[in-house]
Amino acid sequence: MHLYNKLSAKERAQLIEQAGEERLTLSFYKYHKIGNPELFRNHLFIAWDAMEALGRIYVAHEGINAQMSVPAKRFTEFKEHLDGINFLENVRLNIAREQDNKSFLKLKVKVRHKIVADGLEDETFDVTNKGVHVNASTFNELIEDDNTVLVDMRNHYESEIGHFKNAVTPDVDTFRDSLDIIEEDLKNHKEDKKLVMYCTGGIRCEKASAYFKHKGFKNVFQLEGGIIEYARQVEAEKLDNKFKGKNFVFDHRRGERISDDVISNCHQCGNPCDEHVNCANEACHLLFIQCEECAKANQNCCSTECAEINALPYEEQKKLRSGKGNSNKIFKKGRSEKLAFKK
Repeated sequence: MHLYNKLSAKERAQLIEQAGEERLTLSFYKYHKIGNPELFRNHLFIAWDAMEALGRIYVAHEGINAQMSVPAKRFTEFKEHLDGINFLENVRLNIAREQDNKSFLKLKVKVRHKIVADGLEDETFDVTNKGVHVNASTFNELIEDDNTVLVDMRNHYESEIGHFKNAVTPDVDTFRDSLDIIEEDLKNHKEDKKLVMYCTGGIRCEKASAYFKHKGFKNVFQLEGGIIEYARQVEAEKLDNKFKGKNFVFDHRRGERISDDVISNCHQCGNPCDEHVNCANEACHLLFIQCEECAKANQNCCSTECAEINALPYEEQKKLRSGKGNSNKIFKKGRSEKLAFKK
């Protein structure tokens, strides 16, 4: 029995098209002490591969983080499997607002040191000692309180296309970068302010809430289920939507629209735009914001240089890439000096 994906993304996409069946994009996470992540990882792969589930799943001693695509007709089977795992019984599943049958094209279950990289090696820090979870209604009330500091726990390229009004949006490339910055900025308000945090689906601000409690903050809150669940509750309960723009998501869709506001701009021409793309030059693959006009003018690339390389025969492109590691700019999303209107 194989324990790794054997089909290419192209082959999987063809199979999905041929099947012609609806799939559900969803995500979930759970902090829990897992004794043998490798064994647990193998169990999950075998079960989910049999269900034709796809996605990107990280397993570590501290828990599990999953973004997945599941055949709609097998959702009940998938849910029953989760409920059969003691610490995942009735785990909250964030169902995507905008469905795409090709949101994920491979099943990747990986063992990691941590499910959310934080750069912390403090053994006294208990990630399960989290802050107070609040629903959308309570969250709306909290962020209108003058005694509240609202912090976006996502990275710069995520908050650039959408965030809550009056939120502090740290200009950081990674989650680990934000922890020290926020603590330093709020060090004089550990007791007199309400620290309210949010992220995409809840996993980052849950760890952050436990971290800031560990650091002495007395009133720590997080948006339960993140922006994904907030949008669902706002729609279901007819609440006032305090989020402006799009919610960045980590699959082929790259974003879900939460409001009609476009709060960012094309990184090439500066016109209003909030569509993230990857540079078509595989040696670059930079994530950036590009409007339709610039996509046509630049052949879906971030620069003239990349467009020229991408126009070469594929074998010549492979020769140019041979022996070269990926440029660091790939991981500094939207930071390339080639982008005239980057944030």
